[in-house]
Amino acid sequence: MAKTVLVVDDSGTMVLSLKNNLEIAGFSVITASDGVKGLERLRAGPKPDLIITDINMPNMGGIEFIASARTTPGYRFTPILVLTTESQQARRDEAKKVGATGWMVKPVSGADLLKIVKQVLPGA
Repeated sequence: MAKTVLVVDDSGTMVLSLKNNLEIAGFSVITASDGVKGLERLRAGPKPDLIITDINMPNMGGIEFIASARTTPGYRFTPILVLTTESQQARRDEAKKVGATGWMVKPVSGADLLKIVKQVLPGA
């Protein structure tokens, strides 16, 4: 059965790129345009095996989304990757503190994305 990835990003272009790369590699992809919609997706199902989120988004940014996801029943140990244009160590530390599993800086190639996904998602 295909692993499911939730992509949370306000950039339609980025969502489309990630979705295409992941689906070609055999993943099922669900999307949300900000943290609020991302949390709605978590509660509505299906349960993703991996979450990829941006940091800078309207309504609810990635840091708050990660913190909220970690307190949502069933998501305490779900891998969460941050994919953002931000590269400051302080932001990385902040994301890690609230529960991010890993960090990628945009733009990321399809090959690099899949390599990182396979590292954090056993059996992918």
